[in-house]
Parts: sequence; C-alpha cells; structure tokens
Amino acid sequence: MKKILLILVSFTVLLLAACGSEESSGEEKKDLVFGFGVGTYEEQFRNGILPILEEKGYNVEIKVFSQNMQVNPAMAEGAIDVSVFQSTAYMEGINEELGIKMVRLAFSPGAPQSLRSVNHDTLDAVQDGSTVAVPNDPVNQERAVRILEDLGWVTVADGAGTTDFNLNSVTPADYDIKLQVLDPAQILVSLKDVDFGVVNGNYIADAGMKISDALQIENTPEEHRIIVSILEEDLDTQWAKDVKEAYESPEFEEYILSEEKYDGFILPEVWENN
Repeated sequence: MKKILLILVSFTVLLLAACGSEESSGEEKKDLVFGFGVGTYEEQFRNGILPILEEKGYNVEIKVFSQNMQVNPAMAEGAIDVSVFQSTAYMEGINEELGIKMVRLAFSPGAPQSLRSVNHDTLDAVQDGSTVAVPNDPVNQERAVRILEDLGWVTVADGAGTTDFNLNSVTPADYDIKLQVLDPAQILVSLKDVDFGVVNGNYIADAGMKISDALQIENTPEEHRIIVSILEEDLDTQWAKDVKEAYESPEFEEYILSEEKYDGFILPEVWENN
C-alpha cells in the first residue's frame, strides 16, 4: 500500500512540474497585449490580424502610445507582449540602451520615407539656403539624410552609423541646404514652413495621401523595414508562433492589398511564396 501511495505521489509531483513548466514557458498563454506608436500599424492589426488571433482563442488588448519612444520601455517593463512600430536597426539600438533582448518575429507592411513639399513642385527648386525638415531620432534621421545623399544634396561621412547617427556626419554637396530637425509626426504638418521635408510613410497613409505623389521615395533597406518585435525569451512560445503565422498569412495579405491607403507600402517578402 505504501509503495502504491509513493508511486501516486511521485506521479502527481511530476505532473504538476510538467504543468508548471508548460505554463511558465507561455505556450498556453491566451491573453496578449500589443503596443503601437502613432500611425497605421494599429489599424492594420485591428482589421487584419486581430480577427485571426481571436479565432484562435486569444484575448488581445491594444495599447497605442502617443510617442514611439514610450513603446519599448513598456516592453522592458512587461506591460506589453508585442510591438509593431519599429525597424530592426531601431530595435537593436534600444536593446543596447535599455539592456533588453528584443528580436524580430516577422516583417509588417511598412511605408518608405519620402521627400515632399507644398511650396515646390519639383526637385529642381532646391538651391543654397533651402530648408529641409528631417526627423529628430537618429535612425529615421539617417534614413532621411540618405535620401538627400542619393540626390547629391549632401555628403555623409563613412561610418556615420545608424542608431548613433547625428548631423555632424553631414556636409554640403551640390547645395548648401539647411537641415531643420523636427519630431517625425510634426514634419508633414510643418511642410508649409520649409522648402522640403522627409516624412515617414505611415503619416502619409494616415493623412489619406499617396506615397507615390512624393518628389523622391526612399529605397528602404531591410534594416529599416517595419517589424513585429517580441522579447527573445518568448520566441519559442506557441502564441509567438501564432502571431508570426498571422502576419505572414494569405488572409492578412488579402486585407492589405484591398486597401488603397497601403499602395506603395513595402510588403513582407514571404508573401511572394503565398
């Protein structure tokens, strides 16, 4: 009798340990919190991803932060599980700054930066003294300056970096232009006050404008494409696999392609195989 009791106790301990391990791994987690900055990515999620996750039994809370810089600290504090707003380059810089380990789970449809103007109809209007608004955060600022470099307006020093980029690396080329540093969200509404401005694409889409109407469009490198970010420790969880599957699904692709506002967005390459 004692031997049978011992076996039952041992079996119960092993069962509880297994359940505890599975629970701690997050594989049975069904409550998720997604964090977004200002822009189109929350709308993409709500209309294209949320129905897929809810069908799989997930309960999802959506948090929209008024400033992008608030999102990653929320991830570090455990207030959100997933974020959709940043690039790989930006994420890696924040990992170092905050001492956390976020990773890319998937790519999300993202809009390229573009050079725009309400005061000029052509790039030929540029001259010495022209003002160009660029974003104030290093990663987006580097992207913006590369557009100007491609046009021959400025020269960027070798080894200028991305996450630690600053305008000390920029010198005049064909023109002695003046760079005006603004919050990315303010550039579109401030175009009347400058000759040109480099605007992040999601603000263009939100304003009901077409990316294709820009004077110059960024050739966005992979490190600057929008990603779905999670903590590295969650990478092998079932919920992370389900989120990745949703972002790479034909259903999400169909939704994005059906919306005119996403014309010109950079689409995940995995959809080419769908």
